[in-house]
Amino acid sequence: MTFQGSGSIDTGNVSGGGGGGGGRIALGGGAGLLITIVALFFGVNPGDLLGSGGPAPGASSDAAQIQQQLDSCTYEMANENTICRIKATTVSVDSVWSDLWPEYKPPQTVVFADAVNTGCGSASSATGPFYCPADSTAYFDPTFFAQLRRMGGSDGPLAQEYVVAHEYGHHVQNLTGALAKGQRMGSQGPRSGSVRVELQADCLAGVWAHHADDGPDALLAPITEDQIASVIQTAKAIGDDTIQGPGSNPEGWTHGSAAQRTRWFTIGYQAGDPNRCDTFATDDL
Repeated sequence: MTFQGSGSIDTGNVSGGGGGGGGRIALGGGAGLLITIVALFFGVNPGDLLGSGGPAPGASSDAAQIQQQLDSCTYEMANENTICRIKATTVSVDSVWSDLWPEYKPPQTVVFADAVNTGCGSASSATGPFYCPADSTAYFDPTFFAQLRRMGGSDGPLAQEYVVAHEYGHHVQNLTGALAKGQRMGSQGPRSGSVRVELQADCLAGVWAHHADDGPDALLAPITEDQIASVIQTAKAIGDDTIQGPGSNPEGWTHGSAAQRTRWFTIGYQAGDPNRCDTFATDDL
């Protein structure tokens, strides 16, 4: 059990999506497969990477089915059902950030199948989870978690919740201006703006985890060492050096190494203080 709440999950910020463009990664030239793979996971703004396509077959009916599932979600179901887990996690993350930062405004969240239209362009499931600053919305295709497991990550409950909290971290960055700052600093390299943005989002996800099980009314049951280990396993699996493999070139990094992603999540989790997540104030990433 992860969620210890009961009853229906009441939030108007999560909806089912789909029926948008087919979505394709539109990278060429010297970018090659390597950057394409990196772009699939936890992208900040897919608008620069995505091309439009035709409607995805069956996407409208998929969206309706997802919406029906979302409407029926309870906290008990969130312990077994991935779609409900995403929805329940958004409630937890919104609650934590509202307590930590009174100016916080929750984003919208869309759970989609196959393809979806966004303010950043059309996206397919291949994009992985992402946050679009143009419409202040986080997007998730639940099938991603099985792919993450195949990459060596975990599809355990807290690991899935970490993915949601990471994308909500990008929303916090959008509100604070950190996202725009990072985009002005470049998209590749070990100290690039992109790496700083992604590591900060990992740290902010750790801040959420620190507070998510606080107090008798917390939605999450006490987090265990095994659950944290599942997050660390996932952070390592999506490090740039892990994805690139032997001979990894830091000059091509966009999200940070396995060690860096693990370190910054841990900083946030141990401190519970978003002020400790200033990846822009140091070159010791």
